[in-house]
Amino acid sequence: MPFAPIPEHALSFAAPAKLNLDLRITGRRADGYHLLESVFVPIDLCDTVYMVPRHDGQILLHTPTDGLPPHQDLAYRAAALLQQTAGGGGVDLWLEKRIPTGGGLGGGSSDAATVLMALNRLWHCGLTRQALMDLGLRLGADVPFFIFGEPAFARGVGEELHRLSLPQQWYVIVKPPVHVPTARIFAHPHLTRDSEPSIMPVFQTPQPWRNDMQGVVLAEHPEVNAAFQQLVAYGLPMMSGSGACVFLRFEQRADAEAVYRQVSRTQQTYLAAMLARHPVQV
Repeated sequence: MPFAPIPEHALSFAAPAKLNLDLRITGRRADGYHLLESVFVPIDLCDTVYMVPRHDGQILLHTPTDGLPPHQDLAYRAAALLQQTAGGGGVDLWLEKRIPTGGGLGGGSSDAATVLMALNRLWHCGLTRQALMDLGLRLGADVPFFIFGEPAFARGVGEELHRLSLPQQWYVIVKPPVHVPTARIFAHPHLTRDSEPSIMPVFQTPQPWRNDMQGVVLAEHPEVNAAFQQLVAYGLPMMSGSGACVFLRFEQRADAEAVYRQVSRTQQTYLAAMLARHPVQV
């Protein structure tokens, strides 16, 4: 059966991307999950989730991502999990993707978080933000951050979140033409796994930001390294998450726009600003 187009009366909800301004691996749990410390920021590069409530209990995703069966998509799984946990009706879902996949920007996790928050309201589930974050963790380690919805210092596998106050920033983000498999990077024998944990959930500024996955990814993926080296001409680039996206931070929008105009001539490039709060509120 062909998927239905987005109807004019569909409700729309933003699903912002994220950047890791800092990412350190401080250990590994007995179950194999890595323990992290990271600084997350939401940015105004957004997917859009469209919804039309149904009254027959069906959940239909009309735009599955990357050819996945609809029931395997995180957005569908989020709706199904909320329905099973808190009740609710059904929903037709459409995803308008702008966040590049396989880039370390959290697009799939953000779509899932937006589905949880929006359907919590539309289905009158009445779950608190913390209850939604706990549900989100069952879908993926990044989902709780998007429900938290503010710049944050993260611990654990990403679920222990502390609000951070950061000055407004702008970012030039380059997506190299490669998909970096997260599981492979986490399993790499040369990955740093023993960074010293922080005592307090704050990061002093200025400070030497870093990403413990960056060295492995740059060595394994020439496309990421080439993008990284191109940005070196304009500042101190960083990689987000497990890659492949690399980015530069700016305190002034005009400076970011000037670099964006140069880099976007040859690379898939995005200009984005930090968000103080997620566009969808619980």
